[in-house]
Amino acid sequence: MMILVSITSQSGFFEYVAVSLARAVQGRPIPLLIVISSLTAFGSAFLNNVTTVLLIVPIIFTLTSLLKLPAVPFLLTIVMASNIGGTATLIGDPPNLMIGQAVEHLTFNDFLIHLSPVVIIIFAVVMFGLVILYKKQLVVSKEDQAKLLALDPTTYIKDKKLLIKSVSVLTMTTLAFVFQPLIQVDLTSIAMVGALLLMLITHEEQDMEEVFRSVEWVTLFFFVGLFMLVGGLKEVGIIDEIAKSIIYYTEGDLPKTAMFILWGSGILSGFVDNIPFVAAMIPVILEFQEFGMSNLDPLWWALALGACLGGNATIIGATANVIVAGIAVKNKHSFSYWEFLKVGFPIAIVSFIISTVYLYIRYLYQFM
Repeated sequence: MMILVSITSQSGFFEYVAVSLARAVQGRPIPLLIVISSLTAFGSAFLNNVTTVLLIVPIIFTLTSLLKLPAVPFLLTIVMASNIGGTATLIGDPPNLMIGQAVEHLTFNDFLIHLSPVVIIIFAVVMFGLVILYKKQLVVSKEDQAKLLALDPTTYIKDKKLLIKSVSVLTMTTLAFVFQPLIQVDLTSIAMVGALLLMLITHEEQDMEEVFRSVEWVTLFFFVGLFMLVGGLKEVGIIDEIAKSIIYYTEGDLPKTAMFILWGSGILSGFVDNIPFVAAMIPVILEFQEFGMSNLDPLWWALALGACLGGNATIIGATANVIVAGIAVKNKHSFSYWEFLKVGFPIAIVSFIISTVYLYIRYLYQFM
């Protein structure tokens, strides 16, 4: 996806979208923050959050440069929005996809029906808080607004031929992501085919060396190291022992087990990437049937909510976080671990509280 985004960016597409969005809200920063965050959340639900942030971040850099605004509030907000929005569907976040693959009766519509209501509530509450938090930082002068409104978005298109090719391939790749459950092709394979196809049809129009230089290699190797570390913990039994202790602690009580999974997976996913953690938890939850639990669906929703929303807690909690942080450093708009934690951790806790109320009202009250 980094290659797809890099080639597409050379056409001027993201600048065109950025200027068009800014003009649509008259250059007002708060409505712009809400619009771009809503777009991110929606895109994360029906693509996936990693793909969405790769598409949105270049737009943010263009917008903040035009309006002379700090980029960090926008970057942190779209990261939170991507993790929240991605929680709503089967394909929105890797943990959901893993759960869907492991539990055959859970379909795309099941995730949408059971998770999207609470996701909408959480998104609204979080956006309200972030608008209050960043309101004083996001101020645009009348002069800069006037300059923006005078711009013609079409002047930012650098190569119309490249634009048509890149947007066409990007659209086809995006549609393949959406229909992945039907075509039964791995998401990684879809992205690779899209990147190879775009490189093949545009190799005469841009520098391939420049394209590969734009790939966030540091971010990729970070994940290699992270998965090796967590894989090692799993091999020596530490993660499995933590998961199995849930069975002992909850004594087979469904509401207590659901809350333990929600909060436990949420907190741990903030400090250990949620993908390997969910991989360790799935077989443990499947084993709960041996302890007399016939309806495991509330536990799957608890795991999905905890793992996905817990990704907002820290900068390493979710793949999208690390990718945005890496791109931000490269573009000289970096934010620290502590700066992310101050915003993300309270948002994660609020999300868990709302999820707790939702799970009890919709699924667990009858078992109390």
